[in-house]
Amino acid sequence: MQVAPQKWEDFDPMDIRREAAMFYGLFLRGCDAEELRQDIEIPKETFDRWLKHPHYDGDFRESIKRIYYFRKKVLAVFDELVDRERIKARLQ
Repeated sequence: MQVAPQKWEDFDPMDIRREAAMFYGLFLRGCDAEELRQDIEIPKETFDRWLKHPHYDGDFRESIKRIYYFRKKVLAVFDELVDRERIKARLQ
C-alpha cells in the first residue's frame, strides 16, 4: 500500500466527513452503495493517465495527487458508515 506524503495528510477531518456524509445521505435515500463508491473513487488508471499527461504542470499534478488521496479518505469513511448501517439493520 502506498503511503501519502505528509503534505497530503493535512486535510481537515471535517471536510472528509462532510463529503462522506453527503454520499452516505444518498445511500440512506436508496442509492446503490457500489454506484456511490464509483462516484467517490478516482480509478487508478485515470489517476495514472492524469499524472502522465504531458500538458499538466507540476502544480496541477500535485493538486491531482491531493484530490486522489482526499477521495481515498472519503471512500474509507463512507465504507465505514455503510458497514455500520448494514450491521445495525441486521441486529434489528
